[in-house]
Amino acid sequence: MATLERREQRRHSDRCRPTIGAITPRKYEPESNFTRLKNSDYAQPVSWDVIQMAAPVPTPTMTPTAFVPAGAAAKIDVRQMHFYYGPRRVLDNVTLQIRPHEVTALIGPSGCGKSTFLRSINRMNDIVPGARVEGSICIDGQDIYAPSVDPVDLRRRVGMVFQKSNPFPKSIFENVAYGLRINRLARSREELGGRVESSLKSAALWDEVKDRLHTSALALSGGQQQRLCIARALAVEPDILLMDEPASALDPIATQRIEELVYQLKARYTIVIVTHNMQQAARVSDVTAFFWLGKLIECDRTNKIFTAPSQKLTEDYVTGRFG
Repeated sequence: MATLERREQRRHSDRCRPTIGAITPRKYEPESNFTRLKNSDYAQPVSWDVIQMAAPVPTPTMTPTAFVPAGAAAKIDVRQMHFYYGPRRVLDNVTLQIRPHEVTALIGPSGCGKSTFLRSINRMNDIVPGARVEGSICIDGQDIYAPSVDPVDLRRRVGMVFQKSNPFPKSIFENVAYGLRINRLARSREELGGRVESSLKSAALWDEVKDRLHTSALALSGGQQQRLCIARALAVEPDILLMDEPASALDPIATQRIEELVYQLKARYTIVIVTHNMQQAARVSDVTAFFWLGKLIECDRTNKIFTAPSQKLTEDYVTGRFG
């Protein structure tokens, strides 16, 4: 009993003992981003522009910029193009001309219509139920949506490299030779082997795989698989190469090789590339087109887009204030 009484007295004294240095609870008050940054022990000086990055961006009301380059005739000529998935319009009044032997980068936030526009150039959207195009897309002066145009022949002339590498479950050699075989573009085994080698060299892959051409393409690294897909597209000798974020899933070294390859290939091909990487667009492209909510906001030489854009919305995007 004495022990229990001592315990009860100790518990009572602990409750009544004044607390020294106790922290008084504060009523919770939400802090703004600015207050949180200012009060943080690790906060660095932050400009007001950075704090405003999260501010909502108004819907553009300007008329889309139609870029008509000077000099050489356009390889791809898009006029007043509208694109629909069923009743939903995803591209609105796009007018754009792309010159031959240049790299044109399409930039903009996700869902703004970049990939839809890219896939329209070789009619890959034809396989989507309810998809339709209004306006015109001409390549070398021919409307590619004319009834007389064969989509299969068009896709041979306009190659496509997708965001995720998709090698066939075949050998490296057979992956590159596949298009040559089905299009009957090689008259002999020797010619077939020569064109496979040439395509792999064009894709900067020959030196890495020349001793294992008959091993599975699925055993290659991610960057090698993507370059193999580029070699496969180049084997049928297209005029235009479309690339939908070809380096988005690759490490920096593999990305650098893809960018160097794009720079070399533009001497022989017209290249249109979709990218979310602003630095990549600045490095590899000659012309940059900015899309926003299905509209072409601005298109101009890449150095102008990144240093002195005409539209405020373009400036906000390339400087990272949104997107």
